[in-house]
Amino acid sequence: MESAGIRPSPTLVAHEFNQRYWGKSITPHAARRWLLGASIPMQDKLKVLADWLQVSPEELRYGVAAAATHDDQEGGLYTSTLNMQNREMLKRYMVLSAEDRKTVRDVVTALFLASKVKAQD
Repeated sequence: MESAGIRPSPTLVAHEFNQRYWGKSITPHAARRWLLGASIPMQDKLKVLADWLQVSPEELRYGVAAAATHDDQEGGLYTSTLNMQNREMLKRYMVLSAEDRKTVRDVVTALFLASKVKAQD
């Protein structure tokens, strides 16, 4: 949540989650248990949280390093499409502060959206 620039508030998490989830709403108490690590959301809820925070469900469940290792073992995005230059860039990105990582994500998102508009012209 810090890397997404979102303060870890149970009330905020419950509110944002409930706006995105199609099933039964959660309470701030349930969100608090997630934040404390006392419980883990079910997979459908984990996917909603991951979409909101713009991370993979694996990263939420296992952490950044474990998600990369999981990807490595599964032959996923991390190993199959990233060359050494991109891996080095990701290592540098990961040592940035949470605020700086959010700025980088915002810039990349803006460039991506601009490229889609440019492609339509």
